[in-house]
Amino acid sequence: MRQVTALHFGDLTPATITTHPPELRLVPPSSLLVDEKYQRGLSERSVRLIRKIVSEWDWRAFKPPVVVDVAGELHVIDGQHTAIGAVTHGGIDLLPVLVVEADEQAARASAFVRHNRDRIQVTPTQLHNAMVAAGDDDAVTVDQVCKRAGVTVLRNPPAFGKFKTGDTLAITTIRALINRRHAKGAREVLDICVKAGAAPVTATMVKAVEYLLFAPEYKGDLEPDRIVLVLSANASSIDQDAARFAAERKVPLWRAMASVVYMNRRKTRHGG
Repeated sequence: MRQVTALHFGDLTPATITTHPPELRLVPPSSLLVDEKYQRGLSERSVRLIRKIVSEWDWRAFKPPVVVDVAGELHVIDGQHTAIGAVTHGGIDLLPVLVVEADEQAARASAFVRHNRDRIQVTPTQLHNAMVAAGDDDAVTVDQVCKRAGVTVLRNPPAFGKFKTGDTLAITTIRALINRRHAKGAREVLDICVKAGAAPVTATMVKAVEYLLFAPEYKGDLEPDRIVLVLSANASSIDQDAARFAAERKVPLWRAMASVVYMNRRKTRHGG
């Protein structure tokens, strides 16, 4: 836990504040309006998000929509999915909203742009670590498999790109691996990556090792120790060799890496 403290920027001049702080109001969600001249329409992704909001509504995860009072009408400039979700839910009689000043449509559109541009998106690794802390069953399983294999899921890239052996940002790929191969198979893949000294454990390497272990064309041809040996012996060139192979054969990079490892299976010997 840390206290919120100011950062000091010697070259930064704080903006002159010309608007009033937002006003919190409780309003019927169905009273809110969306200006389609600058707001996004509802895509398939939007509909999926609204379904999720409705089925998982929780005030602890709630962020008030930001609206503007236009001649007594409340126009949403940020949070239309939440507003639509509240109406769709049917059990939300009053919705907290933050009312800000923006008299002209151009000002409202500008505010919409800033709300959607001036934010830091949560990365998959940050979300994973938060879900582990929250006790999410799937995230905890992924965390356990990674720890047992010596893989560390970082929240952010390390300073100056100095990864340690076993560090990874490839949480989406690892989660998919566990879904396909379950804990045992995923652990075997990750073990190989760590024993090979991968720093970091990349999505490309995870997919390549999985393919070498489980794809019908390779399954049984390479023992895990041999994959470790080839990867570690060719650590300085494996990425470049795979990239060249991928470009020449027009295959995905992970398929190319698997092929490069397989082609080098007899050239690399224990002890050098």
